[in-house]
Amino acid sequence: MPPIGIFFASETGSTAELARELQAHYLPAGAAEVHNLDDVDAARMNGYRALVFATSTTNCGGLPAPLEAFVPELDTVDFNGKVVALVGLGDQAGYPDAFADALGWLYEDLRARGARIVGLWPTSGYAYDYSRADLGDGAFCGLVLDQATQAEQTPQRLAAWIESVRADLLAGGSADAPKTPGRVV
Repeated sequence: MPPIGIFFASETGSTAELARELQAHYLPAGAAEVHNLDDVDAARMNGYRALVFATSTTNCGGLPAPLEAFVPELDTVDFNGKVVALVGLGDQAGYPDAFADALGWLYEDLRARGARIVGLWPTSGYAYDYSRADLGDGAFCGLVLDQATQAEQTPQRLAAWIESVRADLLAGGSADAPKTPGRVV
């Protein structure tokens, strides 16, 4: 089994496309498997040393239906010491008061379960009023992408973000895992 499991919740297909692109173009061949939360059991997550969760935000700050249905299953996953990175899609122009909120909800839930979150992302370069994903100190709790108004920035943001988390993801929760420069929570 590869060291990284990428799990996504997608209602329109954008997050699914992003998860597959991350696996195919930004990680070494064979390093990750991609799973749709609609089609997988949470116990599958226990087999990976590192996890990436990718989610969109629906309506006015809600979780996509597949993620909302899946959250109770997370009780079966041992997150203690597990490396987790987060990617969220949002629309800062259409929903400036709930920009990428689902990512913030997911972050809070996973931290409470003992996950070691890597890959915080700067809030600069975005224009929104409120985001649950904004940690209040100039960082989002993961990579935030806006395919609606800033799609042209996605490739460079994704490349920079994956470079910042690659070592942690590939090493997983091992005791000799390299420490990525920057903040880990």
